[in-house]
Amino acid sequence: MCNRYRMSASDRDLAERYGAPLLDEDLTLPGGELFPKRPAWVVRQSAGERKLDVMKWGFPLEVSGPRGGTTKAVTNVRNYTSQFWRSALKDPERRCLVPVTAFSEYGPGPKGGKPLYWFDLPSRPIFSFAGVWRPAEDGAVFAFLTTEANSVVEPIHPKAMPVILHDEDEEKWLTAQMEDALDLAEPFPAQLMNVAQDPNKGKPASE
Repeated sequence: MCNRYRMSASDRDLAERYGAPLLDEDLTLPGGELFPKRPAWVVRQSAGERKLDVMKWGFPLEVSGPRGGTTKAVTNVRNYTSQFWRSALKDPERRCLVPVTAFSEYGPGPKGGKPLYWFDLPSRPIFSFAGVWRPAEDGAVFAFLTTEANSVVEPIHPKAMPVILHDEDEEKWLTAQMEDALDLAEPFPAQLMNVAQDPNKGKPASE
């Protein structure tokens, strides 16, 4: 679920939006449509200050199979009690904000031709998913929480939707104790969201 989203804002837009300094490193900055295992923006808090950062999307998970092992990128936090996520959720400095301008889901349809829908917040050009991060062998990685689908998302993807934070709750997500932070993991108000079908794209048969 939600393995494709957009971040079309510039690094300067993000720095202003989140009150964080610009990155001064020589990086290829992510933008446009973002996918698992690729770099994307996050905002984290360290020593009481917000920082822009670039991390790969998906916590690595080793999976064994009949042909040997493989590494899967786990992109969505679904079970908040799982030990896989617990250490990141428990530590406020391992929580992050994931800046988003729109996110997508495939709707019902024939195999190889499922329609793609994009969701955004008309009143908020940049909004935030509630995320977590951790160091990994090839650099830091992140994932974001999901919750029950609201009435806008449910007809298209009934299983879940990302946890979208209200602006005023972002600081709480980054600083509160785990139990208080997880109180924010609820469906975003449907009346504040917009959805539109992408006229140019459908689900490839290989996905």
